[in-house]
Amino acid sequence: MSWAGKILRVNLTAGTVTSEPLNMEWAKAYLGSRGLGSKYLISEIDPKVEALSADNKIIWATGPLTGTMASTGGRYTVITKSPLTGTIACSNSGGYWGAELKMAGWDMVIFEGASATPVYLYINDDVAELRDASHLWGQSVWKTEEALKTSLQDPLLRVSSIGKAGENGVLYAAVVNDLHRAAGRSGVGTVMGSKNLKAIAVRGTKGVGNVQNPKAFMAAAKAAKKVLADNAVTGQGLPTYGTQVLMNVINEIGGLPTRNHRDVQFENAKDISAEAMVTPRETDGKKHLVTNQACFGCTIACGRISKIDEGHFSVKNKPEYWGANGGLEYEAAWALGAANGVSDLEALQYANLICNEEGFDPISFGATIGAVMELYEMGVLTKEQLGIEAPFGSAQALCEFADMTAKGIGFGKEIGQGSKRLTAKYGHPDLSMSVKGQEFPAYDGRVIQGIGLAYATSNRGACHLRGYTIASEVLGIPVKTEPTEHEGKPELVKAFQDATAAFDSAGICIFTSFAWTLADVAPQVQAACGDEFSMEHLAHIGERIWNMEREFNNAAGFTKADDNLPKRLMTEAAKTGPGKGMVSKLNEMLPKYYDARGWDGEGRPTSATKERLGL
Repeated sequence: MSWAGKILRVNLTAGTVTSEPLNMEWAKAYLGSRGLGSKYLISEIDPKVEALSADNKIIWATGPLTGTMASTGGRYTVITKSPLTGTIACSNSGGYWGAELKMAGWDMVIFEGASATPVYLYINDDVAELRDASHLWGQSVWKTEEALKTSLQDPLLRVSSIGKAGENGVLYAAVVNDLHRAAGRSGVGTVMGSKNLKAIAVRGTKGVGNVQNPKAFMAAAKAAKKVLADNAVTGQGLPTYGTQVLMNVINEIGGLPTRNHRDVQFENAKDISAEAMVTPRETDGKKHLVTNQACFGCTIACGRISKIDEGHFSVKNKPEYWGANGGLEYEAAWALGAANGVSDLEALQYANLICNEEGFDPISFGATIGAVMELYEMGVLTKEQLGIEAPFGSAQALCEFADMTAKGIGFGKEIGQGSKRLTAKYGHPDLSMSVKGQEFPAYDGRVIQGIGLAYATSNRGACHLRGYTIASEVLGIPVKTEPTEHEGKPELVKAFQDATAAFDSAGICIFTSFAWTLADVAPQVQAACGDEFSMEHLAHIGERIWNMEREFNNAAGFTKADDNLPKRLMTEAAKTGPGKGMVSKLNEMLPKYYDARGWDGEGRPTSATKERLGL
């Protein structure tokens, strides 16, 4: 079975690190990564715990396919209670760190308590110890990784760490590994900072050698890789253009939220699109995009590596940002761009670099800036308060706000609290485009009805990765559904949510689901872990995980009233595009969604549902 069978438990208060066997009964019921890590967290903390108290715990977890030959088998998740939302937080990252932890012989690391002084955890195969990180505190993610590789004399070391945002209490701080891959959402980095935990540095040389049926596994992995290669999205679109291929597509269907969701189409979308990234700049004749990049074991390679225009105002006197570095993904390009009406691609890249360097979520950051710019244009916020003029479209304000938020100075402290708290403070809570306190991603829930329902019901607040119905509603995968139609969407959302939970928990990337179904995942998990993991069984596990997360949130105090969307999406119709005149039909979809899930009218899993799922 391709679990390592061991977990590390780190008590930061006592300064102890101990090994314990993995609970195999739980592993078989929740698979790994998101599912298994959440099971451990939910079993060990009070749902009402204060997220930034020492009583909260934070877990790094891999899946059974992490570190194996399965395509995209490099994923890991960070699980805790979110300081941004108060819900369960489970944030997923790629790169190489997850595979390294697994190859060191560990399935997960559980941190409890809080250290009195800054520390980092060093893992070298079976050896694991807490070490002083006072010299790293106040350093960026980039400098932390460089310093640890130098001091430990190991260029192959993999580092998962926080930057200044996590230290300074930005409520959507991220955990970053490999310089620009991140467990980005819900403030997992904020919890890490509250515990004085700066980094986890891992070196693993064991490999993953306990696959149950190696020959069958290699055959299943090879067949699944061919499916990815033969698919137009995973074999051509994502490698060539990355997720940014969506910018013009979503804009054309009128589903691109613009200027804090006041509009659904951005007139300058083409200027911040994938196509713009590969077009030589007028200023220096060079292309923004340098190359694509893959995470561990990935045959898709959707990652972007970009080089900013050295003459751009944001970096003119900052040569440290001139080199090739992590480029814009679609969600970040939207949040930093269309959400604020900013069409300066280089400004977007600069803000993105700051998010990577200091470790904070570009989606929540950019969406919060959208609310700030709207409040500025309304006259509620002034230049004196903000420190800069901030109308929609201001690239200068975007870059200044990124710096201020990263450093926790000036108005950046308020931006770092997220749009829900900020808009409430200034008397306009309806201007926060969020669910349960987490900001929307890059799709409009009025025009694309299914994703609106997915936002409203997501267990971690507004999220596209908990049920990516865009695949069906826009791209026609696995079947085409009409985005503006709300009938049938409750069942579609449930199916996507359950399947996604299984993909996440296996330790693979959700982007494989553009080509794979659970029928492609099951043979790989069966060969790695045992024959009981059929396609039907994986779907059942996914549904179990979803309901377990929901039960935690209900116990934390969330109710049916929190399965909602901002007033703007419910009452202000889309102004342009194919969905012109549309508002969200959430009120019609939600009761049907509860029925499909086997929940009562208040959104609570019934006793029959819990019994069926073994909860």
